[in-house]
Amino acid sequence: MNFNKIVESAKSSSFGLWKLNVGLFRFIPFNKPHGIKIVEITDNSFKTIIPKRKVNHNHIKGIHACGMATCAEFCTGLVLLYKLGIKNYRLIMESLEIRFHYQAKTDITAHYELNSEDIAEIKSLLSKEGVVYKKCEVKLHDTAGNLVATCYTNWQIKDWKKVKTKI
Repeated sequence: MNFNKIVESAKSSSFGLWKLNVGLFRFIPFNKPHGIKIVEITDNSFKTIIPKRKVNHNHIKGIHACGMATCAEFCTGLVLLYKLGIKNYRLIMESLEIRFHYQAKTDITAHYELNSEDIAEIKSLLSKEGVVYKKCEVKLHDTAGNLVATCYTNWQIKDWKKVKTKI
């Protein structure tokens, strides 16, 4: 499976996006029952959604905090894998922090963009050190455009050649 080729197809085709989401549901089965999926892809960004549905509710019928954090984590991880190369680097989330600003009562979207300068810096550090920590800030919005939460995911990015434990 060529991840980048599938993502390229998903950028311009609704069928390609559907195929990518179905494939990710198989490889990341945790997200499937929650309906977390990609809704938009550009050259440097992904937009993901966690829908308002009963399984995603908390005790006050809002979108659960951990669901929103997962949506943000999913979004940033996909961008990093797409821009750096899934075959070249291994990603592990080192830490996650989320700040809530507004009650989430509708579908929630997460959007993350990685600019060319960040990509060049990460690749440069990886070639020198073999491991990099990248902190990603993701804004989560409801359908009315309200900023619901800000999530910070810190990823350890490592060259597969430097990984000591194999899958």
